Amino acid sequence: MTRRPLAVAIVFALASPFAHAQQATPAPGAPTQRPTTLDTLIVTGTRVTDRTVAESTAPIDIITPEALAATGTVELATALSRAVPSLNFPRAAINDGTDAMRPAQLRGLAPDHTLVLVNGKRYHPGALVNVNGSQGRSSSPVDLNSIPIAAIERVEVLRDGASAQYGSDAIAGVINIVLKGSGEGGSVSLTGGQYSAGDGQQAQLLGDVGLRLGDRGKVHLAAQFGYQEQTDRARPFAGTPSATNPPLGSVVQRYGDPEVDNGSVLYNGEIDITDYLQVYSYGLYTRRETLSNGFFRPAGDTRNIPSIYPDGFLPQIFNTSSDISVSTGLRTSTAGGTGIDFSYTYGSNELEFDILNTLNRSLGPSSPTRFYAGALELDQHVLNLDFNRPLDWGLAYPVTLSYGAEWRGEEYTIGPGEPASYINGGVLLPNGQPAPSGAQVFPGFRASDSGSFDRHSYSFYAGLEGDITEKFSAGIAARHESYSDFGDTTTGKVTARYAFNDAIALRGTVSTGFHAPSLAQQYYQTTSTNFIGGIPFDLVTFRVTNPAGIALGAEPLQAETSENLSLGLVLTPAERLYVTIDAYRIKLEDRITLSENLNSTAVRNWLNTNGFPDVAGGRYFTNALDTTTTGIDVVGTYGWELAASTLDLMLGYNYNKTEIDRVAPNPAALEAIDPTALRFGRVELGRFEVGAPRDKAMLNSVWTVGGLSLSATATRYGEFTINNASPALDQTFSAKWLLDLAATYRVDSWEFTVGGDNVLNEYPDQVLAANSTSGQLIYPSQSPFGFNGAYVYGRIAYRW
Repeated sequence: MTRRPLAVAIVFALASPFAHAQQATPAPGAPTQRPTTLDTLIVTGTRVTDRTVAESTAPIDIITPEALAATGTVELATALSRAVPSLNFPRAAINDGTDAMRPAQLRGLAPDHTLVLVNGKRYHPGALVNVNGSQGRSSSPVDLNSIPIAAIERVEVLRDGASAQYGSDAIAGVINIVLKGSGEGGSVSLTGGQYSAGDGQQAQLLGDVGLRLGDRGKVHLAAQFGYQEQTDRARPFAGTPSATNPPLGSVVQRYGDPEVDNGSVLYNGEIDITDYLQVYSYGLYTRRETLSNGFFRPAGDTRNIPSIYPDGFLPQIFNTSSDISVSTGLRTSTAGGTGIDFSYTYGSNELEFDILNTLNRSLGPSSPTRFYAGALELDQHVLNLDFNRPLDWGLAYPVTLSYGAEWRGEEYTIGPGEPASYINGGVLLPNGQPAPSGAQVFPGFRASDSGSFDRHSYSFYAGLEGDITEKFSAGIAARHESYSDFGDTTTGKVTARYAFNDAIALRGTVSTGFHAPSLAQQYYQTTSTNFIGGIPFDLVTFRVTNPAGIALGAEPLQAETSENLSLGLVLTPAERLYVTIDAYRIKLEDRITLSENLNSTAVRNWLNTNGFPDVAGGRYFTNALDTTTTGIDVVGTYGWELAASTLDLMLGYNYNKTEIDRVAPNPAALEAIDPTALRFGRVELGRFEVGAPRDKAMLNSVWTVGGLSLSATATRYGEFTINNASPALDQTFSAKWLLDLAATYRVDSWEFTVGGDNVLNEYPDQVLAANSTSGQLIYPSQSPFGFNGAYVYGRIAYRW
């Protein structure tokens, strides 16, 4: 990527209330009612075709395009974290590939415990598995930011276990992204902004248009293109960067958001072949280039070659992420009213690694300064056959019977880097010791690490749900899945809702769920070389089938299993006032976790004498933890009709606590080699229990008069703690309030907005000096709202 000046500093545009879904135009003479998301028909968590948000048996949030725009960002994950109290999206920095594909967490669980659907079809996960120190470590989730906001009609966030309905991953909940599908209308918008510190400039161009396909079809097209410059909140060096340990003052280290170039195109359409047969399809392509930074190597560092970098160097990682998703299907219905849906969905993500401004110290002065370090790729194929029919059993309303089958095939590939990115060239350090191998900051994937790995699974499901009486609704679902790699699992769910009257209803669910170990968790492998006493040894992140890893206790991964209980109260005590309170408990067994590096002298000596002379040790994924997560969600909305204006309020609150119930003991193989080995230290365990805020509160207000809307959102992020290997260096970071403001003016088809996020310029507490790398990285990358400070933006939009 090339650096460029800010094309659009602050331009005006679209952004509007925390908003409402559109309804049909009322008949002439009918009283006008403001639209509300409570009346939106939902398609997530139910197979009943006429269920609304207010009638749902499980908690669900509807996020409209207006609500997404009001967050001031075009990153889907960031927008959802500002609209959904129970969802967090930390902005990790200096975390290798995680900088390019950051994970989001729902209800404090792992990022891959949330299933993502697009138009109700399973969306593919990313190829990256998080192995560094960010929240979400050990997970391989979906990259939400690969889906362009320009194409979204609404987002349905189901906050409930749903594995019995959708299969693997739906433990914390389901995010269903419903794409725009109208055959008419459209919009174009331009957004620009920057942080108050003067960096992070960005510009984004979004557009969408609906087109008719003859008399029986329609398609909606959308595109999104933009860029974002880096932010930097590292404490600068002073003096000359050529010093072995440069003092504070001049910039040699960068710490913040990466530089990003992004582009997405998407279509979503359907054609009625006959009155009873419909063909539908959507397709997406997204490409995102991300430039992030490692740690600065001073000129006098032994990892540097002064003839190449006389002032030292800051190595950089250039990631190219490419996503393809295509889904095509047929819908029809029989004379008896049975709906049939047959579909095929393909998705893939490829993440390439190029290492810039670096060197391979072992190649000496002839070392290249740029390396191709390899690529990760995940391909997913899904076939679905779904049936849905009403049954008239003489109850208040017909009940809905649903059943179907799914086949899924997956392939995971690790592509090797060029040899110079990982080899040891034999050039010694000035002291005669061997030099480290591979490209500095990210050695490439070796040929021995590379390979392709696949599996397939099939499942069958059935469900029954409906309104048993005028006041009582209930549902039951079951699903059986069989995987070619780890075996079978069966899940179930029972849900119910009872309305005592029009103002009070009680709802609850009991369900079991599971998360299948991803191919990335099973087969990811990377190797680096360390020198111990002048002798090269490999330190490996082992795939679970690696013989050296098996010798240290690695075993085939099993599915994580869950039990989910929830109980909620739905209150509508007055017109336009809606309050939900939902408590939940999620027990997880056999959580998949990446172990610590096992490389003690005892481990190294055993490996050296038992057929692994070049291996010093390593780490691996394993089913090691049982946890219990308890929490409560509160959401309230109220709309005031004033004399000449309206005022809409939204209050959201989430409390969430995870406790570790069990840590698996060391396997016998590892215990025999080193009885003192520690597979899980207090730093890793702390990420589960205290590494994310236990509570988050949001208050949003939108005042609209004529064509003017003013919105304000206050968000409180609770405290969190980062554990250290030494308990004396543990640090708890205090809770923070952030305030976002925006003003939108509409005239004819034009909309103009100016806004600011975090306008009070709040930052997380600074880290303890003893925990700050070289005294430069003064903010925690685990901060749930980042550490960039205030952001101002403008947007101009035209709609037709």
